[in-house]
Amino acid sequence: MKVMLADDDADDRMFFEEALNATSIKHELALFEDGFALMDYFSDPECALPHILFLDLNMPGKSGIQCLEELRAIPRLRDMSIAIYSTSSADRDIEDTLGKGANIYIQKPSNFDKLRKVISHVLKTNWQFHMSGLNKETFFLNI
Repeated sequence: MKVMLADDDADDRMFFEEALNATSIKHELALFEDGFALMDYFSDPECALPHILFLDLNMPGKSGIQCLEELRAIPRLRDMSIAIYSTSSADRDIEDTLGKGANIYIQKPSNFDKLRKVISHVLKTNWQFHMSGLNKETFFLNI
């Protein structure tokens, strides 16, 4: 499974990678330290697409919401699964990202075991089925 994470916090990237490695899911992980690097990657029409992109909202320079809007505007990326991965649990952030086409909203867990469980759950979800009944209650993941 091809997984990508865009997050400006080096500790959060390391924590995510360790939790992903602790799952039983075979994966390739690509890490991006900001929205500019992420969008540079996707500007190549030949780039490999991930099965899912975990996208931090609060990145300096180019925020996660800006990346989400730009990604959804590119026809070949419209169906890519995008998980918002943020410390924020603000209703406005949840509603904005739902309206702009994210697949799920995850508040970053501070506990390693919870993060491992969240990652495992998200990677095992059939996103095409999940999207059919998407609403605010099913969009915000709470484990």
